[in-house]
Order: sequence, then C-alpha cells, then structure tokens
Amino acid sequence: MNIKITGTGSYIPNVITKNADFHLHDFKNLDGTQFPHSNEETIQKFKAITGIEERRYLDDTLNASDIAFLAAQKAIEASNIDIETLDYIIVATNYGDVKKGAIQSDTVPSMASRVKYHLRIKNPKCVCYDILFGCPGWIEAMIQAQAFIKCGMAKRCLVIGSEALSRVVDKHDRDSMIFSDGAGATIIEAKEDGGGILAHESATYSYNEANYIYFGKSNCPKADPNIRYIKMNGRKIYEFALINVPKAMKSCLEKSGKDIKALKKVFIHQANEKMDQAILKRFYKLCGEQVPDGVMPMTIQELGNSSVATVPTLLDLVINKQIDHQELKKGDIIMLASVGAGMNINAIVYEY
Repeated sequence: MNIKITGTGSYIPNVITKNADFHLHDFKNLDGTQFPHSNEETIQKFKAITGIEERRYLDDTLNASDIAFLAAQKAIEASNIDIETLDYIIVATNYGDVKKGAIQSDTVPSMASRVKYHLRIKNPKCVCYDILFGCPGWIEAMIQAQAFIKCGMAKRCLVIGSEALSRVVDKHDRDSMIFSDGAGATIIEAKEDGGGILAHESATYSYNEANYIYFGKSNCPKADPNIRYIKMNGRKIYEFALINVPKAMKSCLEKSGKDIKALKKVFIHQANEKMDQAILKRFYKLCGEQVPDGVMPMTIQELGNSSVATVPTLLDLVINKQIDHQELKKGDIIMLASVGAGMNINAIVYEY
C-alpha cells in the first residue's frame, strides 16, 4: 500500500493588489514612531528582498472557508472520487473565518465542518477538524492524514490549506505587504501502485522562538487597542529558517533513501524569495551539491505569502502546467517544505 495524492485544486482570489497600492499607507515602527524611509523607498527595498510585486485578496463576499470549499471541489473533481467515501476533512488555517470588517475570528464550527456542509456530504463518519500549525499547517495536515491511513483509521482524506490574511494585517505595518489570501486542496488516499509519500520530517522550536510570529496591536498609537493583527520579527525568522529548514530537509531526504540528484522539484513555502533561495542553497550545500536550474517553482511574485495555502497552491499550479517551464512527470521525486509560527518546520519527500 502506498499513500498518494490523487487530486489537487486551488483557489486564487480575483482582487489584485500591487505594490503601488501601498504608496499612500502610513507606515510606522513597532513603537508607533514614524517609519524613517519614504514609502517609495520602502516599497523598492521590499520588492528587492521578498520578490513580491503583487498579491491576491478575497473580495468582500468570501471568507476563508468559502475558498477552502472551492479549492476542495477542484481536488475532488480531479481525483474522481465519491465524496461520501471521505474519512477525514482536515483544514489547515491560522485565523478561521474573519469576515470583512469584523474584529473577531469565527472558528465555530470548524472550517472543515463548513467545507463538509458546502460539499453536502451526508456521511457522519467523515470526521472534520482544523489544524493550527502556522504556515506549515497544510504539510502537517498531510502528515496526519498519512498517519490515519497507515494505521488503518482511514482510506481517503481531503486536506486543505486556506487563509485570508488580508483580514488580519495592520495597514500601518510594513510587513502587511507580504501577506495574501488563497486556498489549496488535495485528496490523499491509499493506492496499490507505486510512489506516494516516502518520508516526512516535523519539528517545533519554542524555547526561544515561540513569539517570532504573534498577534499584536497596531503600530499606529491611535488605533483601537482591542483589535489585534498578525505581527512578526522578520529578522529572527529569516535567521532561524536559514539555519534549521535546510537541516530538516536533509534529514527528510535521508529518511526517504533517495539521493539529492534524484530530486526534481522543491516546493517550499512562498514567504520571501531571497530567504527561499538561501534555504535551497544551504540544503544543497549540506548534501554536497549545487542547486540545479528550475528546481524551485515560485509564485510569490504574483501571489504573495498566503501562509498555509502557498505549498498546495504551488503544487496544483505545477501539476496543471500553469507555471511556465515547470511540470511534473510520473516517477519524479519531489520535496514539500515549510516553516512558520511556532516556530514549526516540516517536510515531505514524495514520488509523483
């Protein structure tokens, strides 16, 4: 028995927000003082470091659970399964449904239960829950679904990553330019043919790192102190990721028994272009190799950082040949890897 992805789907929001749209924002430091650079200079430096030129936001009528459902529909269609045979629906998210203009996250019922409702699944034995694991949440949900299938608790699972970060960003924080919205979904099930998940790695570092990403007040002193926004210590995260993610990736590859020369693609969390490039370079250096051309597909330029949705969306786009010069062939060895709040790290080696 092998545990394989049999269908993928994604939802990319229609609202395009370009870097130029931030020119009139009133950016401030964490302590509320005025940001020292002009917006033009800030945006130029931001683009040079992150690679982000534009990002996608949900329109006002949609929530994270809605786009999770829309991505799930595509994955179900691609896998050609009977939805009543799903044993689990697992949704990775960080903030649940935050309705436009609201100051609270709506987490009850779970987003997974909302997806099941929208899919009109009648089977009560299809169990639904959400997972909170930061940006690596979708990969961690895949690891959990694999465990359920391995131990005989399930045969088929729907795993989704969905986030609407535009609803929790502080417009006075420069980091607000990083975040975006989106959803990606996969059907994972037991199959008799070859391939599938070969190995995984997962870890949480929280001794000193727990508060590198957190929920905090606005940088603007005049803002409502009761409203909280996503905040992060970008420098600490960058340094942490460069040290720890390549080691986790190497460990995962070694567990799989595959040589790095067999690795065709690395699907890494789309957080920061320079950081991802540095992680990849260090990973290959640890394995004694140079980074081959075209091994790391990127969508961050147009889609920004949609947290749990970045990796499954990227995978879906490559599988469906929606990214120029990127494709997968049967038998290709690939890696999925992510890092985020916790601080959490994980990776999967997969044979397509």
